[in-house]
Amino acid sequence: MDVSKLAIIVLAMVAAGAIAYVFIYPYLSGEARGEKRQQALTKPASTRAADRLAAATTNRRDSVAQSLKDIEAREKARNKLTLENKIAQAGLDWDRRKFYLVSGIIGMVVGVGLYLGTANLIVAGVGLFVGALGLPQWLLGYLRNKRIKRFVDEFPNAMDVIVRGVKSGLPLGDCLRIIANEAAEPVKSEFRHIIEQQALGIPVGDACSKLFQRVPVAEANFFGIVIAIQQKAGGSLSEALANLSKVLRERKKMKGKIVAMSMEAKASAAIIASLPFVVGILVYLSSPRYIELLWIKEAGKITLAISAFWMFIGVMAMKKMISFDF
Repeated sequence: MDVSKLAIIVLAMVAAGAIAYVFIYPYLSGEARGEKRQQALTKPASTRAADRLAAATTNRRDSVAQSLKDIEAREKARNKLTLENKIAQAGLDWDRRKFYLVSGIIGMVVGVGLYLGTANLIVAGVGLFVGALGLPQWLLGYLRNKRIKRFVDEFPNAMDVIVRGVKSGLPLGDCLRIIANEAAEPVKSEFRHIIEQQALGIPVGDACSKLFQRVPVAEANFFGIVIAIQQKAGGSLSEALANLSKVLRERKKMKGKIVAMSMEAKASAAIIASLPFVVGILVYLSSPRYIELLWIKEAGKITLAISAFWMFIGVMAMKKMISFDF
C-alpha cells in the first residue's frame, strides 16, 4: 500500500476519533448534565416560575382527565338499570322474589283463561309466556313512566318552596322537611328518602345526588349537581335554585309545545294503523262469507300471518317517527 494512502487513512481515523471524543465525552463524564443543572440554576426567576406553572398545568390537566374517566365509569355502573331499580322507580316496595311470584300468578291466570276460552294448548302456552314475562314488565314500565311524569310535573313547585324558604332565612334542611311533609307524591316520598339519609349521617349533597338513582330524569340530576356545588363552593343557593326552577318550567313548556306540534302526526299514525282492522270488521259485517276465507283456508291463514308481521313493522316504524326524546 502506498505511504500516502496509509497516512490519509490514519489521519481520517484520528479525525473521527477526535470528533467522537468531542461529542460523546461530555455525556460520559456528566459534564452535559452539570451544564443543564447550571443553566437551570442560572435561569431567571420568571422563566423557572413559567416552567413550574406549565408543569403544574399539565399535571392538573392529566388529573382532571383521569377524574372524568373515573366519573364516567362510576356513572355507567350506577346507571345500570336492574330489576330492583325498576321496582323502586315504579314506586313499589316489592323485592325480586315477590315480583317473580306475581309474574307467575299473572302468567297462570292468562294461560288458564285462554285455555278455557279456546281449548288450544298452543294458545294457552303463548298466553302463559306473555303473561309471565311480557305483561309484568310492561306494567312495571307503565307505572315507572307514570310516576316519573308526576314527579317532573311537581318538582318545580318543590324548588320554589326551597327558594322561598332560603330567602326567608330557613336552613336547607328545614325546607327539605317541609317538602317531605307537604308536597304531592312522588316528590314527597323522594324527599323523605333524602331526610332519612341525612339522619343516617350522609351529607345533604350526597343525599340529593342519589335522587337521580331513584328518579332517572335530567331534572333530578340538575338538582343534585346544584346542591353538591353549593355545598362545596358556596354561593347563593336561592338564586341557583330559582334559576333551576325557571329552567325546569321552560323545559316543561317546551315539552308541551312538542306534544302539541306532534299531535297531527300521531293522529295520522293512529288512523293508518287502525284502518286495516276497521275495514276488516266492516267487510265481515257486510259480507262474512267473503272474508272468512282468510281464517278458514290455509292460504288465508298464511296471508294473515304475513300481513300481521308487516303491519307490526309499519306500526313500529310510525311509532319511531312520532316519538320525541325531551
